[in-house]
Amino acid sequence: MLMLIDAASLWYRAYYGLPSSIKAPDGRRAGAVRGFFDGLAVLARRFSPTGLVCCLEGNWRPQWRLDLLEQYKSARALPDGSEDAPEGLEAQVAAIEALLPALGVATAAHPRFEADDVIATLAARTAEPVLVVTGDRDLFQLVDDERDRKVVYLARGISKAELFDGAAVVAKFGVGPEHYVDFAVLRGDPSDGLAGVKGIGAKTAVTLVNTYGGVAGLRAAAADAESDLPERQKRAIGEAGDYLDRAVKVSTVVADVEVPVVDATLPAAPKDPEAVEALATEWGVASAIQRFHEAIAPKAT
Repeated sequence: MLMLIDAASLWYRAYYGLPSSIKAPDGRRAGAVRGFFDGLAVLARRFSPTGLVCCLEGNWRPQWRLDLLEQYKSARALPDGSEDAPEGLEAQVAAIEALLPALGVATAAHPRFEADDVIATLAARTAEPVLVVTGDRDLFQLVDDERDRKVVYLARGISKAELFDGAAVVAKFGVGPEHYVDFAVLRGDPSDGLAGVKGIGAKTAVTLVNTYGGVAGLRAAAADAESDLPERQKRAIGEAGDYLDRAVKVSTVVADVEVPVVDATLPAAPKDPEAVEALATEWGVASAIQRFHEAIAPKAT
């Protein structure tokens, strides 16, 4: 089973889930580094993956998505367009991104795409079962029972991660994974800058998606004078047509990103032991690195 990690989701959960009192020897905050590798260890022990790839945010807010939807992720953007990151996280992310290749853990990224797109691409390339680890609701669209694609959702933290198959997605949101994007763009999602359609909240979005088969079916019903869609909703859908076109494209992950072939094999030993030792000492995370090694060791033989 291939485990695809949305690395940013994991280090953000680690940052907020551990106390700020966890420090490196030089006094810098180190909780995200420690928590990231402890989190990988927890996930490895729980799910026993045979392969692991940490997917990185090559571009957290791609220009092509901004061209489609100007307000995309605007709530998280600074005036210069960079992402608003909490205090002390940037240096810890750099440490994590240096430790992963030194440990021999596979990583993947693309400079014009988000980690979500890279995850979707790697999942599309393999016939083996896939577990996607993320705190991003958008990736529920990848759940596929027939192909054995599930999501491990980190919203409640790493230790309380929830496993989602198709039935679990329906139970939580009222729509199947294949219609999660339709539901999200109709209801709206402020964190991604999705305005939603006027007068359509979550409950109404669920009803409309399940009745008309998603945005495409709903727009067809809105354009049909004889359909049973209420006139008020016909007007709202018609007026939101341009937004719906753009938002669906923005919210749908790209599954054919040009990412090089990745060897997801779990490392039996660090690729660069000296670099691992130096970084682990610098950040005071040698114990967390050891726990990670112990968690993956049985699967690396």
